Amino acid sequence: MNATARMRLAIVGGSAIALMGTSAEAHLSSSGMGPIYDGLMHFLMSPEDLVPALALGLFAGLRGPAHSRRVLFVLPSMWLLGSLVGLHAAAISGSAIVSAIWFLLIGGLVVADAKLSIGLTTALAGAVGLYHGYLNGTGMGASVTAAVTAFGLVSSVFVLVALAAAFAVQLQQHWARIAIRVVGSWVAASGMLLLGWIIRGG
Repeated sequence: MNATARMRLAIVGGSAIALMGTSAEAHLSSSGMGPIYDGLMHFLMSPEDLVPALALGLFAGLRGPAHSRRVLFVLPSMWLLGSLVGLHAAAISGSAIVSAIWFLLIGGLVVADAKLSIGLTTALAGAVGLYHGYLNGTGMGASVTAAVTAFGLVSSVFVLVALAAAFAVQLQQHWARIAIRVVGSWVAASGMLLLGWIIRGG
């Protein structure tokens, strides 16, 4: 598969993910295949978690290797920390407004190819990880099995960010970077649509 074909595949996949809609669930469902797989599947089936992580990985890749390494380790670490804290809290559902804001913010950064400092990129990754990790943790309940589930979920975050950042960081051609920014525009547009839907429904 050549570079052009890989780029087209990434764009189609990114747009499909960004346009998916699902309701936020307070409790993780069991797949019957063990807690690690439960965490993995929950992440992959939750666009409100997956899309910001994917967009942040692409953004870090556009910014270069230093940003990519920082996001690769900070985002999963903070996600795990948030999950472990959330295990001892009452179950809550995620806010659709906050999800829309994450989509708009991170998608907008990708579109603008924003020149954030590595400190701001780190802070953003930490905030995303803590927020989503805490929400995931509150739906698991305090148990050893829940902690293992959280580890499976965070492992999937790590892999996704590693793949997205590695894909974007190698792109030097102008058209290829534009294609990544187009994916970001779809993420931001999804956030705008979600926010409009919330306002109209309210």
